Amino acid sequence: MAQMSGMDKYKFRRALEQIEEAVGRGTELVSVYIPPDRPIFDVTNYLRGEQSQSSNIKSASTRKHVTQAIESAMQRIKAYKMPPPNGLVLFTGHKQVGADQTQMVTFVLEPPEPVVSFLYRCDSKFYTEPLHEMLAEKDVYGLLVIDWSEATLGLLRGKRIEVIKNLQSQVPSKHRMGGQSARRFERGHDIAVHEWYKKIGDLMTEAYLNRPDLKGIIVGGPGYSKEEFATGDYLHHELKKKVLPTFLDTGYTDEYGLRELVEKSREILSGLDLMREKSLVQRLMEEIRKSDGGLAAYGEEQVRNALRLGAVDTLLISEGLRKVRLKLRCANGDWEGEKTVDDAGELPMCPTDGGPLTVLENRELIEDLTGIAGQMGTNVELISKDSEEGQLLLRAFGGIAAILRFRVS
Repeated sequence: MAQMSGMDKYKFRRALEQIEEAVGRGTELVSVYIPPDRPIFDVTNYLRGEQSQSSNIKSASTRKHVTQAIESAMQRIKAYKMPPPNGLVLFTGHKQVGADQTQMVTFVLEPPEPVVSFLYRCDSKFYTEPLHEMLAEKDVYGLLVIDWSEATLGLLRGKRIEVIKNLQSQVPSKHRMGGQSARRFERGHDIAVHEWYKKIGDLMTEAYLNRPDLKGIIVGGPGYSKEEFATGDYLHHELKKKVLPTFLDTGYTDEYGLRELVEKSREILSGLDLMREKSLVQRLMEEIRKSDGGLAAYGEEQVRNALRLGAVDTLLISEGLRKVRLKLRCANGDWEGEKTVDDAGELPMCPTDGGPLTVLENRELIEDLTGIAGQMGTNVELISKDSEEGQLLLRAFGGIAAILRFRVS
């Protein structure tokens, strides 16, 4: 992926969310993907051909809307002599806004990675799947926690832990015996362990071998089984090359064991966003727990005040925050100010006379706060919702918190 800042990724994801909210009454929404090496005149000629073909659509309203959508696309690409370095993506058409009403919408995006091939699609939804693939985290790690009784396979995909399979073994527990019985039991036990390891190796081959994005495999568990399995002849040779050389001790071999494994992989995976986010939220919690309140602020009002005073070292904002900051004016002209609301469509009343308010400016709260942070030289960290710490930030602190340079009274 082309290097994108956390804020760039957030804005791109938000744009996709807005695009995906649009639903057409029929196949009236047009998606066009233009590769960087495709001449603009060639695209225009192709769209003219599609516009001509649209005259065969039986429904008069659908025919009209598709024709208008294609015309809008052609007008937009006129502004380009050639596609941008990564190409161009256009979404245009009539979205449904009521039982009998539609609204024309057009979105033009420059994608974070080059568009591979030209695509034209007309459907009831805009086609965004290729853009999601561009945003997907590319670093993927296989996870295994194992002992003689249980094993769990998983994936660490960017920040998300996915469980692939949990298995219980049939290996008998060791117990005290004497003489020939002990030797027979030992042989039977060793055979059962061997078969258990073979089964896990086969499952790992099935789960991981054909994944070109697999960067490595992290192995852990509560005993010696992890080393015995990973260093034995149970894994496909290509997978064995990807096993990280440090085997980690965990107390569990279930889904919780996978979380333990990732947590203990901090040093190994220090470059992953997940680890950085965990550390930041944990540092915030350490400050909050201090008897004097520490160097922490949370909630919009506290954090906004600290930002304006230049007291914020690192601003933590949840990617799940969906509020807007409005600049408002009373219709009677006796009040003007700013308010934060959940939905820009639900306006508060004038605090002076209770009358209606007019929106002068509308910004997403995330962009509003990061704008102030930028002016003050404050670090900004967008925290995903995919980790436990991310959920904590969103639910307990409203998605807004800060680690301070100095305390604010």
